[in-house]
Amino acid sequence: MAALALWSGLSFADPVGSVTGLPLPRYASLKTNQVNLREGPSRDHATKWVYQRAGLPVEITAEFDIWRKVRDSEGIEGWVLHSLLSGRRTGLVGVGKKGVVYNIYGEPRTGSAVAATLQSGVIANVRGCDGAWCLIDGDGYKGYIQQVDLWGVYPNEKIQ
Repeated sequence: MAALALWSGLSFADPVGSVTGLPLPRYASLKTNQVNLREGPSRDHATKWVYQRAGLPVEITAEFDIWRKVRDSEGIEGWVLHSLLSGRRTGLVGVGKKGVVYNIYGEPRTGSAVAATLQSGVIANVRGCDGAWCLIDGDGYKGYIQQVDLWGVYPNEKIQ
């Protein structure tokens, strides 16, 4: 029950994983630079894709034993070993908007000073979200981005 209390906005009607008891769907990130995405929940199933980006956010949509069904930002789905996933929250800036530059602000409002600019496709660590803005950081930057510009957090989700 303590694990459930960590997820804001969770009601008893929300689906939870049969293995972990955590909410479904939920976001996680890849732990390593090489993660096989399989067609089914076992090593006997063919590898459909190999991710090569540690920290990439994925959405967990199902659980089976030591396997988690995930979906990436492009909608590709498959199964990954749970040990290759991390609960660390990350976000992908500007999904589907190749070549766009995003302002990262010093305060959670567009009128504040620009702390950094990031290209679409950058992976950022999510430190918190208030439902409209997320505090993110990465190599050499820290600031706020509008939540709608970040894939890896739900609309209006609050993260502390």
